[in-house]
Amino acid sequence: MTPSSPRPYALVLTRNLPPLVGGMERLVWHIVDELRADYRVHVVAPVGSKPNLPPNVTASEVPLSPLTWFLLRTLFTVLWPALRLRPCMVLAGSGLTAPFAWLAARLTGARSIVYLHGLDIEAKQPLYRLFWRPFFRRFDLVLVNSRFTRQLAIDAQIAPQRISILPPGVELPETEKRAALRSDFRSKHGLGDAPIMLYVGRITARKGLAVFAQSIFPKVAGAIPTARLIVIGGEPANALLQSEKQRARIDRALTYAGLTDRALFLGKQDDAQVDAAYFAADVLIFPVQQSPGDNEGFGMVAVEAAAHGLPTVAFAAGGVADAVAEGISGRLITANDNEGFAQAVIEQLGNMTTAEQSAACARFAEDFAWPAFGERLRAYLRGCS
Repeated sequence: MTPSSPRPYALVLTRNLPPLVGGMERLVWHIVDELRADYRVHVVAPVGSKPNLPPNVTASEVPLSPLTWFLLRTLFTVLWPALRLRPCMVLAGSGLTAPFAWLAARLTGARSIVYLHGLDIEAKQPLYRLFWRPFFRRFDLVLVNSRFTRQLAIDAQIAPQRISILPPGVELPETEKRAALRSDFRSKHGLGDAPIMLYVGRITARKGLAVFAQSIFPKVAGAIPTARLIVIGGEPANALLQSEKQRARIDRALTYAGLTDRALFLGKQDDAQVDAAYFAADVLIFPVQQSPGDNEGFGMVAVEAAAHGLPTVAFAAGGVADAVAEGISGRLITANDNEGFAQAVIEQLGNMTTAEQSAACARFAEDFAWPAFGERLRAYLRGCS
């Protein structure tokens, strides 16, 4: 490409972009943002995405639901920009849009790239496994979020040389106001000097909050009666996998244990309040469960906590081992060892977070900063031919 020639196009297909909210949406947004450095970017994404895209990114929108309609509209919508723009690269933001991305790349002679999460590969839905998963093997480059997901990809017969690990990134917070934000958050919610356990994320069976409420929280409360649990997040409205109502199960467990007044559910919060909660807490709990067909592919919330200097106690399930550095950014407990998890939380709350531990957490998180993510992404794309 000469200095005066226009940059080539990159075409991105995804179900996950704002206004939807979550880790996958943040990840795909940053992929789109990083691509702008080398490409003109066009996305095929759900209705409402256009106002939330990075500058100079164009879009074709399709209805988010029902899922069948989203898939059909995506299939037909992608063909026109693919043939009109002749992209040099087509990227699927997850396994769901992979077949359509591969088809668009095949029609235009573009490179085909897909970003896979653990559930993209593990999903048990028969039609998905029959018609979607075989496409993963045809991509020029398969990006995955952890070593765990890489092994899932290899088990799904994707050639190892086509797979590269690219964990999601994290926004490094401003720490100058740490003390003020901690004090304000605690004052706002009447927490005083209580030891605080923080949970951030969707409330689903895989995330394990119900197990924590039933089998772990009572042990922690028995050892540290003043300990409080703060929950940020709610049950997902647009998840592809729906499960039993977890909040009802959690409420029953708290009532049975007499801990209802020790737990504070704040629902969804904006980024500023989540930042303040990370600074205000003394430990992040991440009791994600080991569940065949529905494992945690990475565990971005643990890296976000580390960026704020907050250690995590987590079960070593799925790809979580890539998101928590044992003895540095927290503790990794053998999956299903509820007693060990409770003891680790008790020890953290009893010792509180030292300045040295907080600094170690922050250093661990620096390697996941979005600029580092962008450098890795562009390096992988340069190596994809």
